[in-house]
Amino acid sequence: MRTSLVVVVVLAVVGAVAWKTWGDVSGFLTNPFARSAEDYPGPGKDPVDVQIPQGATGAQMGGVLLDAGVVASVDAFKDAFAMNPGAAGIQPGTYALLTEMRASDAVAALVKNEKVETKVTIPEGFTAAQVFERVASVTTITKDEIDAALADPASIGLPAEAGGQVEGWLFPATYTVQPGDSAVTLLSDMVAKTVAELDAQGVAAADREDVLKKASLVEREAKYAPDRPMMARAIDNRLAIDMPLQIDASVAYGLAKPGTDLTTADTQDAGNPYNTYAHKGLPPTPIANPGAASVEAVVHPADGGWIFWTAVNLDTGETKFAVTFEEHQKNVAELRAWQAANGQG
Repeated sequence: MRTSLVVVVVLAVVGAVAWKTWGDVSGFLTNPFARSAEDYPGPGKDPVDVQIPQGATGAQMGGVLLDAGVVASVDAFKDAFAMNPGAAGIQPGTYALLTEMRASDAVAALVKNEKVETKVTIPEGFTAAQVFERVASVTTITKDEIDAALADPASIGLPAEAGGQVEGWLFPATYTVQPGDSAVTLLSDMVAKTVAELDAQGVAAADREDVLKKASLVEREAKYAPDRPMMARAIDNRLAIDMPLQIDASVAYGLAKPGTDLTTADTQDAGNPYNTYAHKGLPPTPIANPGAASVEAVVHPADGGWIFWTAVNLDTGETKFAVTFEEHQKNVAELRAWQAANGQG
């Protein structure tokens, strides 16, 4: 009788253990995140900006947030990350969060993609002065900080062939400015993109500055994409016969005035080093910051003997090219007729 009782007790104990073990296992299989990970109750306390790096995994994001005091544990964040279907789309950048957030709330905030950053767009053909004005007006970077960065060209990666002049080397693009980014950071990015574009086009270091000068002239003169390689060829053709470029945009740049406001006196002013009527060859520096299309046009100009070009419609920017002066005079006459018909004669 005693033996039977012992057996019953042992079986009961084993059964209880087995049942408890199966309960734990089945619970885990049903909800693999049922384990208790340290988490804050939320909703959060103090504001804090947190930067999520490029390519970060869920665990790495959790580590960043743990260090910033946003979440109580990496495990809690990993669990919430795995349970949120949008978490895989979290983008790198700086986010405004709170300290001591519930992990699921932190993940949800990142999924919303409401980053604390500023985007600044630099259009093709902006001068350096226009770039600096745009940056200072859109971001927290000040003009004084920009001037300080420009005082040390090496700090922004400006190549030696630029001669310390940043004009032409600030690549047109949309830039993301993170909190704490400096003028050096942003300008370095712009210069690096210009160098990368020149390298991609196969431009040798010794030719970079001249390519940018030509490309800046094309950028400011050409209205339409098909005109760019033709204009680049016309510039090369003029240089080849030692003919003044006579480009109004360059004259205007040297005078810091719109090209449409030039006078005869302006085109005769030899004191303006950018006066391509009075001085042969390329201007001293680029006159703007050209985009990739203008750089490509200079590297791969169209085939043709054009030497002259003129706009024939100032509203549309339609431009006609000519090989001979006589041909050019006909195009100029077309322009004059358009001006007379539109009250601009």
